[in-house]
Amino acid sequence: MSAQKNINKRGGTDKVKKQKALAFTKSGTKSNKDKPKTRSNKGQSADKKDINFLVPPKGMRDILPSDAPPRDKVVEVSRRMAEFYDFSEINTPVLEKIELFKRGVGEKTDIGGKEMYTLKTKGGDHLALRPEGTAPVVRAYLQHGMHKLPQPQKFYYFGPFFRHERPQAGRYRQLWQVGLEIIGGESDPVYDAQIIVMFYRVLEELKVGAPAVNINSIGCRVCRPGYRGKLVTYYKEKDVCKDCKERLMENPLRVLDCKNEQCQPFKAEAPSILDSLCSACRSHLKQVLEYLEELGLPYFINPTLVRGLDYYNRTVFEIFPEGESLALVAGGRYDYLAEMLGGRPTPAGGAAMGVDRVVDLMQEKNPKFFQTRIKKKIFLVHIGELAKKRSLSLMEDFRKSNIPMRTSFGKDSLSNQLADANKDGSDMALILGQKEVYEDTIIIRNMETGVQETVPFSRVVEEVKKKLKS
Repeated sequence: MSAQKNINKRGGTDKVKKQKALAFTKSGTKSNKDKPKTRSNKGQSADKKDINFLVPPKGMRDILPSDAPPRDKVVEVSRRMAEFYDFSEINTPVLEKIELFKRGVGEKTDIGGKEMYTLKTKGGDHLALRPEGTAPVVRAYLQHGMHKLPQPQKFYYFGPFFRHERPQAGRYRQLWQVGLEIIGGESDPVYDAQIIVMFYRVLEELKVGAPAVNINSIGCRVCRPGYRGKLVTYYKEKDVCKDCKERLMENPLRVLDCKNEQCQPFKAEAPSILDSLCSACRSHLKQVLEYLEELGLPYFINPTLVRGLDYYNRTVFEIFPEGESLALVAGGRYDYLAEMLGGRPTPAGGAAMGVDRVVDLMQEKNPKFFQTRIKKKIFLVHIGELAKKRSLSLMEDFRKSNIPMRTSFGKDSLSNQLADANKDGSDMALILGQKEVYEDTIIIRNMETGVQETVPFSRVVEEVKKKLKS
């Protein structure tokens, strides 16, 4: 009744307001009839803005529990491969000093100049969310004096990286990568081949399609300057895009990495860097290819392949799945990076694999591969405070036997807990009440048939194991 009265009251008030508004209109004043609507629209807009924080930033996403199995599989296979080849895990901070990437990656590259997330701390430090993993790993190698250890040092890592680029299928602004780096020792072509074969075998095991290796050499400090001159001369009269005009002045090789349709016809007729390689670089590439042939890995020499980061030299490569245009793995040799960061010249090479793209392909091409095997579920039901206390020690017994168990400790009702067990899809419930505590027993209930049996408390783990096997 009171709610109805309130409605009638509001109705009466609204009627008076309408009459007043009409009176103002008749007297020549503009009608305010639309103003409540305007305020309402603003309110709705404000409400939408207020809840916008419930959505991740553009290009970023949540990794939900249902997304975990395929990602775990990628990391598991990669870790097993890395540890077999005697790589050690390394983890660097998500935030690094911005100068690290300006020096290493290159301030004029897309990543260094356009795509980094940067911030200034209260203390005045200029930091960046790491856009890639190689420069931080080399920084750690130098900082901790790892050159004093047996060489080369081999590292692997898995983690998030951040690039403010245009989101598209398989490409996010928070991206996850698995990386392999070999730092120190000699600039031996066998390490280039080893990195390639490791990622190739990982992709094979993950069944994302037959991998294809694209490979090239971008030369060294001896032969690259001559090729740059040829490239600039060739492109001088060409109608290239705005970005490539800047690239020709800053880093001419990067015009070959341009994705703009306007520049594609020029790439086909551009001078090949393979014709400008010095004897040392030509020999290095030849040996890498011979190792790949020895291992039976198919490859394609792509003379327009360059990497978008300044620290690469000699071998560069990308690995594509069959029929796909986005590379899953990219990397190469970076013998000058340690020197660029203030260290001494240190031979090195590595690569990174995009986990998000790999997972997308696993889901598309082989969805059954990453589906977890359905395990029988056990639900522990307690009735009363004594049973709840006893349940804690029982869970420890099951933990020691590596048998997962679910509970609803916040609920005391038998029916509510059994309802939770049903919703959870549990196969059996262990019911422990006050009577069972005193008798040192427990009830095992088949959730499908409802059949129950009472067993001694000391034998419950053994009995459950038998039922799990059946």
